[in-house]
Amino acid sequence: MNPVLAQGLLDVDFGLVIWVAITFALFMFLLTKFAWKPILKALDDREKAIKDSLEDAEKAKSEAEQISTENEKALKEIEAISHKIRKEAQEEADKIRADRLEKAKADSELLLEQTRIAIEQEKKQAMSELREEVSRLAVEAASRILNEEIDEKRAKSIVDRFIKDINGVR
Repeated sequence: MNPVLAQGLLDVDFGLVIWVAITFALFMFLLTKFAWKPILKALDDREKAIKDSLEDAEKAKSEAEQISTENEKALKEIEAISHKIRKEAQEEADKIRADRLEKAKADSELLLEQTRIAIEQEKKQAMSELREEVSRLAVEAASRILNEEIDEKRAKSIVDRFIKDINGVR
């Protein structure tokens, strides 16, 4: 290695040290005079903005959790109401079904009774017509047999008594 170079690196040049110190002092003076306050203000503003953002995020998180809790509560209430409505609708449907079944049963019983009455009336009318026909035939047969004229009212009354007697025997 070259001794001049080695010696130059370790030698202290006081003139250069003084100029570096003056330049550093001037730089520090200018820095504190013009740049230090704006830099500190920018850093404080940045810190405040970050702090505000964190507080806003914490508030938003808290509100979101509250809304989530309220939504879950509302959902449970809606499910309970829905279950209640379904239950009431089922009960109403069962009641309507039972009412319709009961009405249909009552209607069928009424129809059956009306049919029985109609059949009984038809039977009575048929029996009455049969009696009249039998009495007419009996009168006609008796008048042919006897070859004499019988008063139709008298003959009918005789036959009617005869038929009543027969019905009474039954």
